[in-house]
Amino acid sequence: MPDIDKSLLKSLLGLASVVELRDPYTGGHLWRVGQFSKLLAERVGMDAKGIFLAAIGGFLHDLGKIGVPDAILRKPDRLTEQEFAVIRSHPTMGAELLHDHPLAPLVLDAVLHHHERPDGTGYPDGLDGERTTLVAHIVAIADAFDAMTSTRSYRRGMPAEKALTILLEEKGRQFNAVLVDEFVSLHRLDGRLEHVVGHSDHGQPLVDCPNCGPIIVVPRTRGDGDDVFCRNCGGLARLHRKEDGFEAVPLDAVADPGMMRPSPEVDVLDQFIDTVPPARSSFFLGRISTMVTGRGGER
Repeated sequence: MPDIDKSLLKSLLGLASVVELRDPYTGGHLWRVGQFSKLLAERVGMDAKGIFLAAIGGFLHDLGKIGVPDAILRKPDRLTEQEFAVIRSHPTMGAELLHDHPLAPLVLDAVLHHHERPDGTGYPDGLDGERTTLVAHIVAIADAFDAMTSTRSYRRGMPAEKALTILLEEKGRQFNAVLVDEFVSLHRLDGRLEHVVGHSDHGQPLVDCPNCGPIIVVPRTRGDGDDVFCRNCGGLARLHRKEDGFEAVPLDAVADPGMMRPSPEVDVLDQFIDTVPPARSSFFLGRISTMVTGRGGER
């Protein structure tokens, strides 16, 4: 069967990138979850098709947050019960947005079920571990780890070791037990998560906005001495190279409307597509069920 058309795949991934353009605190989240998912899928021995589904499922998982109001998505305080109910609707919203896309079946499971839990108390469908696919289990762990290690409007990101400890504490309840152990080993034994944590692309570390605090995504086209802007406050800053990345020095100016115009990072999408294994259009994984039900606790 023919390879999946890359332009069609890019159009699918481009839908999700709109989510990050709305929220200055989640820059690079989709890329990171896609990378973590890919690494974990490789770790547990999935074939090329499985790795492909995990990677693009991780990238697309939060598509439904397009339908969540900014006031809730970026709220710095504790959410009310009603607001949390709106947040919990994003998997269903994502599935509905995917309805007419020809490649929707590739990512539908990750989008709809990445908040299900092995103990059956997740959402939106309350599926227990045996009714949730391996790809959804993988994306769930990758998503939670990145959420904990990333800065949000209500808190700073925590160290990777603390986040891994929390994952271990939730084995078999919130997350697939065997997959958690494999994910932890990626960091503690191999150090393979370090180049992803705190980055928005390969070799592109995030920087703090010197004016208001939220993170600034540094495009791959920017380097030492170039100007970037913060999507939260609009302030301009100049990049200065440090040993471990960049420092942003504030400038007494704001970005012009042309610079602030939302647009997906096309180069990032291209490289993301190029770094995942090729997949044929026969995308269903025959061994998902046996891998999930035969390896301990699930999510």
